[in-house]
Amino acid sequence: MFKNILLGVDGSAHALKAAKVAGELARAMQADLRIVAAYDPVPSYLGEPNLLDTIAARQKHAEEIIQAALKEVGPTPTEVKTEMLEGSAAEVIIEVANTRKTDLIVVGSRGLGQLVGLLLGSQSQKIIQHAPCPVLVVR
Repeated sequence: MFKNILLGVDGSAHALKAAKVAGELARAMQADLRIVAAYDPVPSYLGEPNLLDTIAARQKHAEEIIQAALKEVGPTPTEVKTEMLEGSAAEVIIEVANTRKTDLIVVGSRGLGQLVGLLLGSQSQKIIQHAPCPVLVVR
């Protein structure tokens, strides 16, 4: 049913639970899995060398998030691909889903945003509203 699963992660506890579920789905369905981590855009006014240092730090943090998600996903029968992209998490996930012909998006219900008390995170809501495919939101 689902052959291309996209997992959006941000390092939150909900995202790690979503990673575990995505791994189970990928194993059960023999599906390809793509893990995507978005990092905030870096303002260009920082100038050199601050600009490059900030970009490197954000990419390093995104890589750490992906590594934690890979650990939760566990071994899968197919290759797991990863991407780190600059931009809003929801916009990045939707763009990747459109570009990579995704069959299912898996995300955590709440991320690391400042409005922790919301029932459903704002990025999750945006993904649900604009996704080109079904979305599984994991609590």
